[in-house]
Parts: sequence; C-alpha cells; structure tokens
Amino acid sequence: MTSNNSNNLRDLRDEVLKAKRVVLKVGSSSLTGSAGAGLDTNAVDKLVDAVAILKKRGVEVLVVSSGAIAAGLSPLGLTTRPKDLATQQAAASVGQGLLIYRYTESFARHGITASQVLITSDDVVRRSHYRNAQRTFDRLLALGVVPVINENDTVGTQEIRFGDNDRLAALVSHLVHADLLILLSDIDALYDAPPTSANAKQITDVRDFGLLDDAQIGGAGNAGVGSGGMVTKVEAARIATGAGIPVVLTSLANVSSAVSGAEIGTLFHANGVRTSSRALWLAHASLPKGKLHLDAGATAAIRDRGTSLLPAGVTKVEGDFSAGDPVDLLSPDGEVIARGLVAFDAEEIPQLLGKSTKELGAALGAEYERELVHRDDLSLI
Repeated sequence: MTSNNSNNLRDLRDEVLKAKRVVLKVGSSSLTGSAGAGLDTNAVDKLVDAVAILKKRGVEVLVVSSGAIAAGLSPLGLTTRPKDLATQQAAASVGQGLLIYRYTESFARHGITASQVLITSDDVVRRSHYRNAQRTFDRLLALGVVPVINENDTVGTQEIRFGDNDRLAALVSHLVHADLLILLSDIDALYDAPPTSANAKQITDVRDFGLLDDAQIGGAGNAGVGSGGMVTKVEAARIATGAGIPVVLTSLANVSSAVSGAEIGTLFHANGVRTSSRALWLAHASLPKGKLHLDAGATAAIRDRGTSLLPAGVTKVEGDFSAGDPVDLLSPDGEVIARGLVAFDAEEIPQLLGKSTKELGAALGAEYERELVHRDDLSLI
C-alpha cells in the first residue's frame, strides 16, 4: 500500500492502456441521486461515453450495472430502499426495464448496441450453465455488443439480501478472461480513512491486502439505494487480483479520464494466477446447501493432493440437498476446507458412508460406483 508515487501511477496508466477486454462496474448510488429520485440520465451517459472511448481503441467492454431496484423506487412512489424481499423484487421488476432502456438509448448515441444479461450465481456454478454463459458472452463481444449485466434481482433470493454486484463483477471478469476490472464508486479512490477526514490519505496502489487492515473503509454509498460500499469493492478486488486480474478503483466522475489512462484512482495489482473460472464461482458465488464431514484421510487427500471425495471418506451428512447442489466439505475439527457439487441426494448418502466404490457397485449397482464429489467439481476454500 502506497500513497502518491509517480511510478505507481505510471503502472496504473499502463494497466489500463494495454487491456483488450475490460469489465466496468457501476453501482446504484452512482446512477441515482437520493433514494426515490430515479435514474440520473447524465450519470448513465457519462458511463456510456467512457465505454465509447474504450470501444474506439478496439477494446471489448462489458458493463456490470446495479440500479434495477433503485430505478424502480420512483415509479412505485417509494422514497427509501425497501427492506423486505418481496418489495425489493417488485422494484427490481419495474426498474430493470427502465435501466436497460436508458442504457440502450445512451449507447445509440455512439452507434453501439447493448444487450441485457441477467444472471444468478446458480446460472454459472453448474457446469453446463457456466459454459453456456461463456459462449454467450464471447459471441456478444464478437458481434461488437456491450453486454449490460446485472444479478437477476426479480427472481433471486440470496442475491439481493447477501450478494453484491462488486463481487459479481469480479467473478464475471474471470469468467470472460478480462484483462482489467474497473470499479466505479462515489469516491475517486481508496483512502486510509473516511475521505472527509482531514487526515485521510489516498492509497494509490495495493499489492498486499494485509496492509489495509488498519484502514477505515466505509460501507454502503451515500444515496441510500445500494447494498455495497467500499468494503465490498475491496473484497471484489481481492477476488479478481487473486485470480490474476488487476483492478482500478475510481469514481464515475473520473471514468472517462481513467479509461484514457489518466493517473487517477487506486490500482490493485494482480497477485495470483488464473484458475478455473468455475472453481472461482464455486468458491465465491455459490451458497452451500449442506455439509459433508470428512475423516482425516479424506481431508488430507483433498487438501494436499486435489483428489475427488469418495463415500468412504465421509463420516456425517448435514442438510437437505439434491444431486448437483453445492455443499461444504469439513475437516474432522469442523473447518471448511472445500466446496463442491455433490453427486447424490442427501437422503441417499448415509447408506454409502464408509464403503468403497467397489463395495457400493456390487451392493447397489454400477451407478453408485463413483465419486461423491468429483475433483472437477471441487474448489478449495
């Protein structure tokens, strides 16, 4: 973590200018005024103008945009973000159409076609779904389209109460093999204290997230319409950089300058290597439906050797889940060591415990002679 330094700022410019595929994320509080005020058309235009700058350089761009719930407040006569899920979903249902209509209008000023993509974590955790999502995004980008992505708040459950589009943007960035993620906030950069504080210092780049432990990082945006904030942006940056993708954090007001390579904002340096997109989604986007308790041998095999989980290594089952659902794998001391997609229903598993696959095949049939969780469906936590 460093304060202003010309060499670090030079890195920021280079990271932006060399990127060929970029994900831009904007939040509700940047797209609206106070709660109930509706979409700020100037804010949408500002974001779209920045996308146009990138497109003119030959960069492929995806936009992850919050704002469906916020856009739906005014038509419904609401002045604050509702707390109950049903009203949130009603607002999202009204607002999502308004949001994509405004984007479509604004992109048309530059002769750019936009598309709407609504997803939930479940759409991408499952193998066939995530591959289809990759193909869809690749085809849209090949056609010159700018996908405008949002969580499907109208039918989602945990997505609204727990999820945030900062994390979604990090996961999408990895899914589409982006070269850069740009997170837009109400604030022009990350600070070590509230920006209104007299002693607050801008953090121009971050290489070690541990150095942020003493920083006073804020919560949700000022408009009172979003669910994220600076904390979720830092966590999104942690996910993306850990997967090999650099992240720039700046404000919507500065977005056109930022995408042009201006020396502004905070750069989170990539500090990891790209792994399986689906493994990243499994670790960060899926919600476990149950737990499988492992013995010491199975724990070591999965943690140290990356093997599949066999029924013989499971000592206890918790939860009500179906085949294909995500479950947590716990060591003998109760630590969650991995998450994976289970191959059997919860009610089937007790009869399998402690038995080898050969024994199960002989007793129950060939369909039981397989892994409980295949290593391709596992992600270490």
